[in-house]
Amino acid sequence: MKTKLCSSDEQEYELSSALAPYCWWRSAAKFDECVKLKVDLPNVSGLTPRLRVLRELERLALVAPEGLHELHHKLLKYRSGDFWMPTGGISKEMMEIPPAATILLVGFSGSGKSSLVNLMYCVLGRSGLVPFAQTASGTSNYTSMFLEEHNVLRSLRSGFCVYDSRGFAYDHLSESLEELSSWMNDGVHHNQLCLRSNDYLLGKDNVDILMSKSSSKFVRRRVNCAMVVVNIAEIYKAFKAGDLKPLEATRELYLSSAFKRCTENPILILTHGDLLSTEERIEGRILICECLGISEITGVYDVVCLTEYGFLAEESDPVSAYALTEAVYRALLISDRSHPPKRSILDWTMLVLSWLLFFLSAFFAFLAEIFSKLGRRDKHRW
Repeated sequence: MKTKLCSSDEQEYELSSALAPYCWWRSAAKFDECVKLKVDLPNVSGLTPRLRVLRELERLALVAPEGLHELHHKLLKYRSGDFWMPTGGISKEMMEIPPAATILLVGFSGSGKSSLVNLMYCVLGRSGLVPFAQTASGTSNYTSMFLEEHNVLRSLRSGFCVYDSRGFAYDHLSESLEELSSWMNDGVHHNQLCLRSNDYLLGKDNVDILMSKSSSKFVRRRVNCAMVVVNIAEIYKAFKAGDLKPLEATRELYLSSAFKRCTENPILILTHGDLLSTEERIEGRILICECLGISEITGVYDVVCLTEYGFLAEESDPVSAYALTEAVYRALLISDRSHPPKRSILDWTMLVLSWLLFFLSAFFAFLAEIFSKLGRRDKHRW
């Protein structure tokens, strides 16, 4: 028994040593208290936000080596509706399950959405360092102005797709929220053009070129789950400088009523954390989550998309790779809980009747207005 315990401790030590270069949080203050919690197993709700964050990061590091391959295998086998659970006495055959679950990435310009898509290809599609999504540093002026559908597994049988969207602007937040609402209500399709009020500066010729690249022939998909991508470094530095605009805009985006179509809150992805010190990174995460009114550990993932050398982080940072994979897995769990029941004949009949009554009421209101004007005119004659 003692030999088994020693062997287990040695394996845990070797695993911990291998991951040490990627466990940036272990240099944080009070990390020693987090280590003691492994033995004491306290009530998590009674911990401070900092200790909860440290504990969650340690969980990811512990699970990452074997969990990454396990979740990757599940995602490869996933078909839309696989994670559906029976509720409300309705069978799976009566649910409106799409051919592919759709995950929408949204965020402000420079938040790292396209880099996140490239990391998904690298981690899930085993594409190596080949970039598939055009990032802000690219040479193209037009790619980021479209909604782009990505099959990040690079599989013909993939059960889900990821949409990269055009970045929002802090100075045009109301317009951005209206655009988000249209995506959530009307659905999205590949190469969907995202023109905005300030795009008139492009000129008519450039707009015509953009219009020619867009096509409505692609399949329109209902958004099943959203991921809000946030540049934690930008928000934290602006907050410390007294600029609250990025933080307040992120709050309005995350709490937008457009997301009410989904069964749960959007998944929060924090990027560019490597540009901050350890203490700033933890403090920034707690700051953002408190502002959004959400837990610091549930549905929140700190992901490093690029290394300091500009390469994708999958090979060099297994913790970020696992965090991203778990985020996608969580998104699919949420997606399969959001499928609505199929409309029955009675539902369609009631819908047609409601529209018929609406048109009849509008027609009689129109007639009433006309006769009212005729009556007033005749009254003036007498």
